[in-house]
Amino acid sequence: MRTLAIALFVCVLSQSALAAALPPPAKTDRCAVCGMLVAPFPQWVAGIELKDGRHFYFDGPKDMFVCLFDLPGCLPGVDEKQLAGVFVTEYYSTRVLPATDVVFVTGSDVLGPMGQELVPVLGREAAETFRRDHGGQQLKRYDGRGLVELPAQP
Repeated sequence: MRTLAIALFVCVLSQSALAAALPPPAKTDRCAVCGMLVAPFPQWVAGIELKDGRHFYFDGPKDMFVCLFDLPGCLPGVDEKQLAGVFVTEYYSTRVLPATDVVFVTGSDVLGPMGQELVPVLGREAAETFRRDHGGQQLKRYDGRGLVELPAQP
């Protein structure tokens, strides 16, 4: 019985881990904001997953947030209650992570496919280093509702 309980627990964990990842875009997937193909820029892919399993891809976090903050205008018929996940590709590791897990650096000299970009970096210290190294202006965090500016650290 204990083995069955452990097996079920591992299965549930595996399913939630799978649900937490954004599948890679197909070669034909386009940014839901600007229409640009996203697959040629895997290091910048961002995405929104809906509870019904649909995915919408973006050529970077900037366009994803443009859409996210105006869902009815960007994705007619979609509202916040339908969101299952918001994902970005972390700059250093190029791993797809929940947008709430990273710090976004604004105004840096690192450009995305569409120019100025919000660069997602895992961890406050790494984001501070990136900001200094690349002339970034602000650090922001996505709190599940909006982008919140983080106070400067000494």
